[in-house]
Amino acid sequence: MRDELILKAYEIARERYAQLGVDTDKAIAQLEQVPISLHCWQTDDVVGFERGEALSGGIQTTGNYPGRARTIDEVRQDIEKVQTLLAGNHRLNLHEIYGDFKGKLVDRDEVGVEHFQSWIDWAKEHNLKLDFNSTSFSHPKSGNLTLANPNKEIRDFWIEHTKRCRRIANAMGEAQGDPCIMNIWVHDGSKDLTVERMRYRQILADSLDEILAENLPHMKSCVEAKLFGIGLESYTVGSHDFFAGYCASRKVIYTLDTGHYEQSENVSDIIPSLLLFVPELMLHVSRPVRWDSDHVTIMNDQTLDLFKEIVRADALDRAHVGLDYFDASINRIGAYVIGTRATQKCILQALLEPLPKLRAYEDADKGFQRLALLEEAKSLPFGAVFDYFNMKNNVPVGEEFIGEIEQYERDITSKR
Repeated sequence: MRDELILKAYEIARERYAQLGVDTDKAIAQLEQVPISLHCWQTDDVVGFERGEALSGGIQTTGNYPGRARTIDEVRQDIEKVQTLLAGNHRLNLHEIYGDFKGKLVDRDEVGVEHFQSWIDWAKEHNLKLDFNSTSFSHPKSGNLTLANPNKEIRDFWIEHTKRCRRIANAMGEAQGDPCIMNIWVHDGSKDLTVERMRYRQILADSLDEILAENLPHMKSCVEAKLFGIGLESYTVGSHDFFAGYCASRKVIYTLDTGHYEQSENVSDIIPSLLLFVPELMLHVSRPVRWDSDHVTIMNDQTLDLFKEIVRADALDRAHVGLDYFDASINRIGAYVIGTRATQKCILQALLEPLPKLRAYEDADKGFQRLALLEEAKSLPFGAVFDYFNMKNNVPVGEEFIGEIEQYERDITSKR
């Protein structure tokens, strides 16, 4: 009975969208081909398996909801559960501190492919492709400056770490037959007034140039800007302006983290500008309530506008989509599913926008008609299309996933 209702609602929605020249079947097929890189650090509050310590380096996790993953097996168990609740084939984004170190302390300038071979094998078994991140925070040598540090010994430590991470990513990409996207983010900055702003940025640029000089054909590097971090509020070396210039001049993928901006900022407006000058984008989809608070992604105007600009620019093939939030105050599996499905909803709604008609109005300078259609499109039966998308892919429809996650909590995470 449920399936019949979903199908009936979808058929009505398909006809309604068709009146505006929108092919809902095509939109669903496109959405099925957009993988979302699930961030492993939602499972365990960004602790990892290196030192088992709380976060440091300008970021912080809040909350103490029970059931945090404590081992690699528990992280994988949670990811496997999340997979069953999401339509599509997705990816997994790993930070370096999630290596399979087998209880030994492997410093970050010593890490190698062997510490991630079990991840490569597991990912292949579970039809996941891997992405990767270097980890500059939560380490005795992190301090306030890493790749931008004037101290050559410390700077060289982090350069070596990042070079090794790129080689690990290359091995992942070769094994999975698809480039591994490796993100470089450093927290480098200052709590108070800084007089050497240009010097630190020159050092960071030189460090990145050295790191990226090695040709690794099975991975793609991207670099991520930041607004500021806790304890580093006055100056960020790797700011948006710095990385926009760096990526444009070096032809490097720019990582846009939506959590790094205030809610009042129209982050989506950055998209068409960046796409003119950088080869590709990595999107870290997050939700700022206050600056980089990393709340669970929801279907809000900011996220919807982000993907509308991607689709309007015909750039889905130039944008890699990943999640980047960590909420320890609610069920962590639920946080995964809410954020991923919200991202998929935004992509789908962007794909369902009646673009040809809107463009025709704009080209004819028909401002009233364009605005009217943009408003009317908001109330089109999008929900029926998303329900059908999930039913077609044999995953829970609507709120059905809530009960499954509650059962998983009773059976698994509550016993940790």
